[in-house]
Amino acid sequence: GPQTLHRLPQLLEQVRTQQVPAIDVSFPEIEKFDALPEPRAEGPKAFVSIMEGCSKYCTFCVVPYTRGEEISRPLEDVLVELVSLAEQGVREVVLLGQNVNAYRGLMDDGGIADFALLLHYVAAIDGIERIRYTTSHPVEFSDSLIEAYGEIPKLVSHLHLPVQSGSNRILALMKRGHTREDYIAKIERLRDVRPDISLSSDFIVGYPGETEADFDATMDLIETLGFDHSYSFIYSPRPGTPAADLADDVSAAEKKARLARLQQRINAMAADISRGMVNSVQRVLVEGASKRDGRELCGRTDNNRVVNFPGDPRLIGQFVDVHITEAMPNSLRGRWMPAGAAPPSPANPEHHFA
Repeated sequence: GPQTLHRLPQLLEQVRTQQVPAIDVSFPEIEKFDALPEPRAEGPKAFVSIMEGCSKYCTFCVVPYTRGEEISRPLEDVLVELVSLAEQGVREVVLLGQNVNAYRGLMDDGGIADFALLLHYVAAIDGIERIRYTTSHPVEFSDSLIEAYGEIPKLVSHLHLPVQSGSNRILALMKRGHTREDYIAKIERLRDVRPDISLSSDFIVGYPGETEADFDATMDLIETLGFDHSYSFIYSPRPGTPAADLADDVSAAEKKARLARLQQRINAMAADISRGMVNSVQRVLVEGASKRDGRELCGRTDNNRVVNFPGDPRLIGQFVDVHITEAMPNSLRGRWMPAGAAPPSPANPEHHFA
């Protein structure tokens, strides 16, 4: 299993010497983290696992059965890895976990660091200038985490917080552990401390028993909060999960129609946000050459927009100011602003910087 991947060499040796199949589907708590390779930077951005597993047991999800329950790395181990990456030139870190904001890491003094405290420690590391994380759960989106957005400028103005449905009836059937009102209240409190936060989410369409009224409640939630992006899917049963035993009574045609409506609305919201960024100046971490044009550079804004722009390859790994000139369907275009340069006015958008 994925929690014992590090044991693969031993399993292969066992097969070679004993000439019998070898299987290991156990869930060792911390052993996998002890076997992680040495931190190695491969650019200005790095992904760091801080916990694995999930203890929520949503009815549609296989994660607790394939990854085990929530296990967090000790705080010191996480920080040592991050310091090493920063010393190698990493400027942005993405903290990873199936339920990352459920992090509860053991501290040297025997105490437990929650996710908000971990973020404060990460923000204090020299060289780390931007912090992201994924994936989170509304139940663990605590008051202390909300407060962190008002206290840690390095924490990006982008949040991916899966809600799955806007119907309380469906949320209960999913065993999500929260209501739509809970979710809305958390986002409203977050926007009080970080008004410009960009919000994305996961949605499941056509869960067994979902009525038109249930789906309308999801669309109403989208209108109420406004979303910048979504990972949205038609429900499909996962063997071994409680939902797999439910009658899948929503037709395929209806599922497709609902998904199209949802995606069309969120795509329109995202396009509005992108257009609103045109003629603004955005701080961008230059990650490398543009995928669309190798002669250009590519990076991301604080709110997770990809920006392509002409520039010197020596800018890779640096934060630069980019004047946004155009909103594309899946990215932005812009022009690099050297230090001290004034952005062009809306009346003169074709100005080029020397």
